[in-house]
Amino acid sequence: MTDVRTLLAEERAHEARDLHRGLKDRHIQMIAIGGAIGVGLFLGAGRAISVAGPGLLLSYALGGLIIFFIMRALGELLLYRPVAGSFATYAEEFVGPFAGFATGWSYWFTWVTIGMAEITAVAVYVHYWFPDVPQWIPALITLSVLYAVNRISVALFGELEFWFALIKVVTIVAMIVIGLAIIFFDITPLGRTASFSNLWSYQGFMPFGILGVVMTLQMVMFAYQGVELIGVTAGEAQNPEKVLPSATNSIIWRILAFYIGALVVMMALVPWSELKPGVSPFVFVFERIGIPGAASLINFVVITAAASSCNSGIFSTGRMLYTLAQFRQAPKAFGKVNRNHLPANAITFSAALMSIGVVLNYLVPEEVFTWVTSVSLIGALWTWSIIVIAHLGYRKAVAAGQAKAVSFRMPGAPYMNWVVVAFMVAVGALLALDPGTRVALYVAPVWFALLGIGYRMGKQAKPALSGAAA
Repeated sequence: MTDVRTLLAEERAHEARDLHRGLKDRHIQMIAIGGAIGVGLFLGAGRAISVAGPGLLLSYALGGLIIFFIMRALGELLLYRPVAGSFATYAEEFVGPFAGFATGWSYWFTWVTIGMAEITAVAVYVHYWFPDVPQWIPALITLSVLYAVNRISVALFGELEFWFALIKVVTIVAMIVIGLAIIFFDITPLGRTASFSNLWSYQGFMPFGILGVVMTLQMVMFAYQGVELIGVTAGEAQNPEKVLPSATNSIIWRILAFYIGALVVMMALVPWSELKPGVSPFVFVFERIGIPGAASLINFVVITAAASSCNSGIFSTGRMLYTLAQFRQAPKAFGKVNRNHLPANAITFSAALMSIGVVLNYLVPEEVFTWVTSVSLIGALWTWSIIVIAHLGYRKAVAAGQAKAVSFRMPGAPYMNWVVVAFMVAVGALLALDPGTRVALYVAPVWFALLGIGYRMGKQAKPALSGAAA
């Protein structure tokens, strides 16, 4: 029986031969930022504010703290072994064969559903300009363009994601700066009512009590999906030892600045009760500021934000399928690369399944966003839990002299690892309280049952790499 570490070394050798390290330092930094800023902030914040009011800030702060520990655990693992399979590889090595199998496929499934959510968001935003265009048309166009980009080269993906992320960052910074100028210097008509006191003057800071804050945790954690994407870029980063710790360590500051900072300014400019679900609070606030054309500009920005997340989804699903194929846990064809060193078959298959989102936008345009975001969150909660559990296994291996220690370490281990897992379970349970998100709890047991069947069939059909270690 071949030792699992030998097989993992073979997987890394395959990556070194097949994948091209075409992602530069600036690409990785912006992909990390872009992963933390998406449709959850630009569109989903409106619904979250209607549930918790300004108390939403507490939910974002708590969720951000949990994400910080997850990212520090992931960062430590990435420095130990920077591979494209990332958390699936770590689960294979430090948790067990089925954990690696389930994590790889669940993360792939998560990003397929996120891709569906993002093309849906693009379609919703397009309605701002063209309300009569059927929702499925812009969804199809977006998916087709991004699929084409991902089939050309990893450098082009990195470049496009760099500019997508830069647009988001500049927009949020501009909104914060303009908002602060209005609040402190009373400029524009909005300045007469803008004040930080708006955060507590309308039924208090927590108008719906602590329950309202708790009920938004699932929305907040959906917004944070994508922060772990830097783990998938590790196999194609030019200088992983330098850039990955930097990108990982700065995640908490990005969350504080871009999420909490933006929400504080928005709710200071406009009373929270005026921000409505289904309407981007960014678009609404810029309309109220009265800058000519600003609302249309922000609408364009939120379209790029959604497209950016879908772009990342196509990238990450392709790499995860590639890794699963290397472990013989997916069809062999997905482990092949084209002349541009891209897992083209895996990218094509993933994008084809994302097109189900186009069909849903045709059949159930009103419900599709809530359904697919809820389902995607289940996969994210599993992945984040596996990251911190695999980190515990890694630390045990280091203590036993079976793995090399790295200088970039997660603080608070092992206690914070279990705090994170408990938090993930609690957020999953919250999905049951909302009829719109409850569908995720119906899908989850079916999905994991299919994974169990697939895993057993794979072991019986041919000795897999995962089976070799069993």
